[in-house]
Amino acid sequence: MASSSSYNSPCAACKFLRRKCMPGCIFAPYFPPEEPQKFANVHKIFGASNVTKLLNELLPHQREDAVNSLAYEAEARVRDPVYGCVGAISFLQRQVQRLQKELDAANADLIRFACNDIPTALPAPPPPIVPRQRPLEFNRRIGNQSGADQGSVYHQPPHAYTSHPYNLPWNIDNSSGDINEGGGGGDGNI
Repeated sequence: MASSSSYNSPCAACKFLRRKCMPGCIFAPYFPPEEPQKFANVHKIFGASNVTKLLNELLPHQREDAVNSLAYEAEARVRDPVYGCVGAISFLQRQVQRLQKELDAANADLIRFACNDIPTALPAPPPPIVPRQRPLEFNRRIGNQSGADQGSVYHQPPHAYTSHPYNLPWNIDNSSGDINEGGGGGDGNI
């Protein structure tokens, strides 16, 4: 006998409203007797007659989703009467924004640390450029050979670079704009 009474037990909605649960009860599929608080919250926030009207207007395959949404909003309204689920959504959005900022900062740190490690991972820089020496025959053809250099094969120009193997822009004093002309403190012959 106990099994037949539990088999015919009213749904949570009918039990809460203290009415007899009929075989075609619109609440029975969505408010089982094991979840009485679910209907209590929905009834407190939306009212039983509004929920009945809503469920009757929906197609049968849409009703379960609607009841789940109503139950979620009702529970959120019980917890936070002013904002309801909007308060939870706002809280989660702020948390996502904060975590996004933390993630951006962590990525910036990773990039900065990775860039600091790059010079040690690269090969050594090439050796400094040594001034070019020209063969003696070249100088002989252009008439710049002195008597002391006749026995040597290579000749160093008289304006040999002292500290830099290239002309610095502030050392160049020419009106033609040619960066290879002049500079270096020599006589200009190469």
